[in-house]
Amino acid sequence: MDVTMDGMKQQRRGNTRQRIQDVALELFAEQGYEKTSLREIAERLEVTKAALYYHFKTKEEIIVSIFQDLTKPIEELIEWGKEQPHTLDTKQEIVRRYSQILADASPLFRFMQENQATVRELQIGDSFKDRMRGLRDIIIDPDARLTDQVRCVSAIFTLHAGMFLLQDFEGDAEEKRDAVLEVAVDLVTQAHEGSRRS
Repeated sequence: MDVTMDGMKQQRRGNTRQRIQDVALELFAEQGYEKTSLREIAERLEVTKAALYYHFKTKEEIIVSIFQDLTKPIEELIEWGKEQPHTLDTKQEIVRRYSQILADASPLFRFMQENQATVRELQIGDSFKDRMRGLRDIIIDPDARLTDQVRCVSAIFTLHAGMFLLQDFEGDAEEKRDAVLEVAVDLVTQAHEGSRRS
């Protein structure tokens, strides 16, 4: 019985933590990171500042926790990729999975794009660069020509750019995401085939 109560308390705490993260990201998007206060986050949540402090002491703690939670799937993808054979199917699957990760975490990546100075200050940027290097290293053939290495890196950047640059394009979000994914997969395919020819 006690175990069940502890589990329920933990789940409620987890849900509150998630709500704080969601509301904070909303406010950061609406009015900017610098202009958003913990008091405003608490007000939007309709909780006291003390209740918010129970989970997070600063805005920095909130954004770092969001980053860690939402980018954990990237770490898992990199680990998965390291265990797979270095085949075209693996590379294409990595690009597909990464596209889905970006879609699932789009509010965070939008925040990162719009708040690059803050991201650098909080050292989230360095951590993110390390993850991007990890992805790059598993989709690039070590002995590939420079052109093919650039194609692989471009596939990753195509997925990133597609999140932001295609917002103004006509069409439904899923269609745009599929189009971006198709281009990214084509780049990795060309690079893989190019490295086989050299």
